[in-house]
Amino acid sequence: MKKLIVITGLVLCFSSVFAGGLLTNGNQSAQYIRMLSRNASISPDAVYFNPAGLMKMENGFYFAVQSQSLFQTKTVESGFPLLNSGKYDGTLAAPIFPTAFAIYKKDKFAFSLGLGPNSGGGSITFDRGLPSFEKTISKLVPGLADLSKIGKTVSGYGVNIYFKGESVYWGIQGGVSYKVNDIFSVYGGARYLPAKTTYNGYIKDIKVNVNGTLTNAKTFLQNDAAPLLTASANNATGAAASVQPLIAGGAGTLTLAQVQGANYITQAQRTQLETGLLGLGATQAQINAMPLSTVQATFNSGAATLNGKAATLIATGNSLTDKAVDAEQTGTGITPILGLNISPNKNLNIGIKYEFKTKLTLTNATKVDDLGMFPDKATSASDLPSIFSIGADYNASKAWKLSVSYNSYHDKGVDWGNNVYGEKRVIGFNTWEVAVGTQYQVTKKFALSVGYLHTEMCMLEQFQSDFSYYTPANTVGGGIEWKATKKFTLDLGALYSKYEDANKLFKDDVVGNYTERYKKSNLGFAIGFAYHFGGI
Repeated sequence: MKKLIVITGLVLCFSSVFAGGLLTNGNQSAQYIRMLSRNASISPDAVYFNPAGLMKMENGFYFAVQSQSLFQTKTVESGFPLLNSGKYDGTLAAPIFPTAFAIYKKDKFAFSLGLGPNSGGGSITFDRGLPSFEKTISKLVPGLADLSKIGKTVSGYGVNIYFKGESVYWGIQGGVSYKVNDIFSVYGGARYLPAKTTYNGYIKDIKVNVNGTLTNAKTFLQNDAAPLLTASANNATGAAASVQPLIAGGAGTLTLAQVQGANYITQAQRTQLETGLLGLGATQAQINAMPLSTVQATFNSGAATLNGKAATLIATGNSLTDKAVDAEQTGTGITPILGLNISPNKNLNIGIKYEFKTKLTLTNATKVDDLGMFPDKATSASDLPSIFSIGADYNASKAWKLSVSYNSYHDKGVDWGNNVYGEKRVIGFNTWEVAVGTQYQVTKKFALSVGYLHTEMCMLEQFQSDFSYYTPANTVGGGIEWKATKKFTLDLGALYSKYEDANKLFKDDVVGNYTERYKKSNLGFAIGFAYHFGGI
């Protein structure tokens, strides 16, 4: 039962709230939500997307704050035939996902600060748990099928499972941009990442359906089924002992019919012995051919088997007590960042950024850990991969701007450990994204934008699990920009992401082969405010 909840790597389940790599949130501004391509930005969100491009802004102090409301639905459909229901729904919610940027730009220098959830930023709840929680419990039922011989028919189970996880890796970024000349500008900076992940969940009220009634599993196994098996074992031992005098007297080679024919036992005694043998699994044909010595050996063997099953039921019952997890993991990391902006002419701007690999170690602070998965003060690696980004914005006319962006997440440079089934997480190739967006200036103050993003990733089948699964996705977004005044801008946006389904084949000793299907979709909304204080 220890493996009912294996959540050591659960951070993968909800670390990347929306767009981005496995552990990186790329959705860092309302402008991103409405356009999806921001790698060549020269607006306040360039602090995150294109910090070298800040040199294209006018002198002065800028401040921008925004928040997103993000929702993700995760569905696992399991073909494991012993489950009460094979469908499990999880809801990830980040109703408030805030980001903020501050810039001071003066001539050839710009100093910038950024704040936002670089990873995580939400909570995920599975009201029914997941198949990996429940399969071990459901396997109890076929294992108890032979209890029907002692009048106990077990035909199902019940359990109360709940899990909630929350995670946020705050990104606090600072750096300096420098204008080399009218074409080139550069950036150097770093992001400080204080990380926190919490896990709360339980498995309780495990029951089995006995003769049509749900009964506490531990009580049934230990106080009902085990004593009945022990009583049957004692009866078998008594039956073996009862024929010993006959064997000692030389009747060991005779069948029960021959022993009765010799008047050594009565018809009632023979019937009682045969009933006991039938209860141990022998057929009537086998019983008819058994010499008395084999009858005795069958009873002794059956008694040992029944006593072993009784001991197993008691041990199983001990593992079916209520279990809970209440743990927190915290750690910090630093991401060095370099940027380059290239402006060949007034209509074309190109942004390039490289984020180095972030070394991050999480330390457990555990209040309750009945499953032994989060030893207090134990540490685990949760490194973030390096990222290369490039993008270009092109002004096709005074009113129309086109944008394209590309991101490469170097996932293969990080050890992702094992999934909940103990399989090594293997990645086929690094995750990459390509996005296109466009903005049209309807009036001097009002603009419309739309965008499309494709995320391509290759997680091999042994990477995937019901806890954390990743597949290619397509995202569409749109929104508006309203320049209320020369200094104040409002952005509104929405996006929707649909992920490809993933299948995983399981081979099980109890039920044979079966498949699980993993599904996921995202919905997000954003609002942002930006203010330019002018020359300072």
